[in-house]
Amino acid sequence: MLEGKAVVRETDMPTLMQSHAMELAYKALDLHEVSDCRSIAHYIKQKFDEAYGPAWHCVVGKDFGSCITHLCGSFIFFHVEMMEFLIFKDGTDSCKSREEAIGVLQNGSLSD
Repeated sequence: MLEGKAVVRETDMPTLMQSHAMELAYKALDLHEVSDCRSIAHYIKQKFDEAYGPAWHCVVGKDFGSCITHLCGSFIFFHVEMMEFLIFKDGTDSCKSREEAIGVLQNGSLSD
């Protein structure tokens, strides 16, 4: 497990959702080998799908590039020591409101 503090590099997520993302990252690092980025990403994606509805994506690693389209309010990029985490919800479902799509209407609002 990595012991460092999570440092957010960029986000537009509500604060509670950011905290949840970082908690899941620490839990995934406890459950899986640090070198098993795929299992770490799968764990976080699965937990976000359960909590906020489907279509979440998670990328974990030490060196990667990205170019994504995401739903407003559903993006976070942070690191724990040298491990980076990119979590976002697909921005292609334009039929739902932002709140419905990111799941903030489940059990109350998660806004800042």
